[in-house]
Amino acid sequence: NHLIFSFTVYSVKLPGREARAKEPFAVDIHEIVNEVTQALLPQLQEKPFAFFGHSFGALTSFATAEYLKRVYGLEPTHLFVSGSSAPHSIARTTSQKTSELPDKEFLEWMTTVGGTPPEILGNPEVVNLFLPVLKADLRVVENYSYLKPPSSVLSCAITAFDGTEDVPHDIDAWKELTSGEFTKQMLPGSHFYLKDPQNEAHLVKYITKCLETTEIDYI
Repeated sequence: NHLIFSFTVYSVKLPGREARAKEPFAVDIHEIVNEVTQALLPQLQEKPFAFFGHSFGALTSFATAEYLKRVYGLEPTHLFVSGSSAPHSIARTTSQKTSELPDKEFLEWMTTVGGTPPEILGNPEVVNLFLPVLKADLRVVENYSYLKPPSSVLSCAITAFDGTEDVPHDIDAWKELTSGEFTKQMLPGSHFYLKDPQNEAHLVKYITKCLETTEIDYI
């Protein structure tokens, strides 16, 4: 007999971009958590679920998972985080507030981070479109404060990914947030290492395997 697994993927589209470009940006991470919860709660109450988030998304994924467990008694089967220090890590509090840099210095920082094509960074019209979005996201991240909990706040497995050439992140601190299994994986590349086709294929294969194993545990 062969088991058939079915996954439904939901992507989060935040205010201030794409079809929601005319809506004001989120001011803090709690706005995002509340909106994601309201949108997905019916689905999350019906079936097992997992979260994946990269950089800004890693912190919002954790904040949503922590809120769901604390308020609704719901928890992801697995939390996949990427390209970010743990929310309570000292590495975050000592970082410079990049969102406050003047546009010129901010673009220079973007160049050092990598992942953005030079033709985009060199196009003033395109830059004027995405610069406010990036700065708004960074303000939310930089203003997100989370104290180290006295004990684990999650019990699900956490896997933390990072690029070997990215700025150093304290991804080991993610294991302090769960009583479940913790795994760390370093993949070649800088902050946007996951855009590399080989890395992308590895992530999809690894995450799928984890979810399939979780589904078996539930059967």
